[in-house]
Amino acid sequence: MPNIQDRLSALEQRIARACEAAGRSRQSVNLIAVSKTQSASTVRTAACLGLQAFGENYLDEALSKINNSTDLPINWHYIGRIQSNKTADIAQNFDWIHTIDRKKIAQRLNNQCPQDKQLNVLIQVNIDADPAKGGVLPEQVSELLDLLIQLPNLRPRGLMTILAQNRNPVESYLAVAQLFNTLGKQIESNACATWDVLSMGMTGDLESAIAAGATHIRIGTALFGERTSRPSLN
Repeated sequence: MPNIQDRLSALEQRIARACEAAGRSRQSVNLIAVSKTQSASTVRTAACLGLQAFGENYLDEALSKINNSTDLPINWHYIGRIQSNKTADIAQNFDWIHTIDRKKIAQRLNNQCPQDKQLNVLIQVNIDADPAKGGVLPEQVSELLDLLIQLPNLRPRGLMTILAQNRNPVESYLAVAQLFNTLGKQIESNACATWDVLSMGMTGDLESAIAAGATHIRIGTALFGERTSRPSLN
């Protein structure tokens, strides 16, 4: 079985080919290692190979890994659905939050953000209007962005999406990119805003995401292998 180093090498080649085909530099695409269901030791191994951005879906599982890796230069990205009773811990422990889709959640994260910290946040857009997926509908994103701009402890950076099954990734990712560009004009007059992140693309469709302009791709299977169940956390 290939190890993480072998998988990472193959993944880097795949990303480089996708960037070349899209006429983009490799440096324009950031790799987030989706470490949900992986152990703390696996995260440490991946970090020692040079990975610095890790995405987690489950707060209880993530906290153990975060506490076991304080000596490593890791940026933690929360990429799961956000429950109201988890916002304080998420604000305390994560650098990035990809799944803002409700005003209530945004306000709680802002109010519970530690002093002297600003959270990088993305709006999750349900581009395919899939009832099984989180995120706001495209026509609702502008209103949510207006609120985020007003919350001093949140720094809106862009959009995130998870596609519905059996949808054309090229069509959907291009729609997200178009929405991203439109919203950029909405906040360009805000001197404190930085609108520069498109978080989209996973193992099965990263090429389509990169072609559409993804700046951050969230990769689990191609890096760690097929997931089975949530493991022990050591």
